[in-house]
Amino acid sequence: MITGTLINYYFHCKTQCWLHANRINLEDNSEDVRIGKVLHEIQEQKTKQAEIQIENIKIDKITKEYLVEFKKSDSDPHAVKWQVLLYLYKLRQKGVERKGKIEYHEKNHNTKTEILELNEANEKELLEVLESIKTLVNMPKPPEPIFENKCKKCAYYEYCFI
Repeated sequence: MITGTLINYYFHCKTQCWLHANRINLEDNSEDVRIGKVLHEIQEQKTKQAEIQIENIKIDKITKEYLVEFKKSDSDPHAVKWQVLLYLYKLRQKGVERKGKIEYHEKNHNTKTEILELNEANEKELLEVLESIKTLVNMPKPPEPIFENKCKKCAYYEYCFI
């Protein structure tokens, strides 16, 4: 099953997506991953709500109007957008309609918010993306990594480039 993390990684880096899907996890040593987990814990304590798990997805918060996803930065908003669209799709399959809200909590204590809605066009594209992810993760070996500046901070950097 495709998780929010997997769809996020698909847009962020195909190699990272394949590695994670095939249980090659190098994130336990990543400072950025630890910071993200702490942010989720702090937000959880503030709102007195735990993550909500539905099948294979973990939703940070649901309100009457929104499914809310918290992120420590807006470094890859395109990937997060598709992660939230997946969550909205899963909720819709359960008969729950919500808008998506992404809250980016920057280091300087600024919060940016983005609102999304699952519509017919992006739902169709989401289904195509899900098929592409299935194809990718079932390949016998990962795609060759492509070096970008973002790679320097990635938990998989040493695997890919050293």
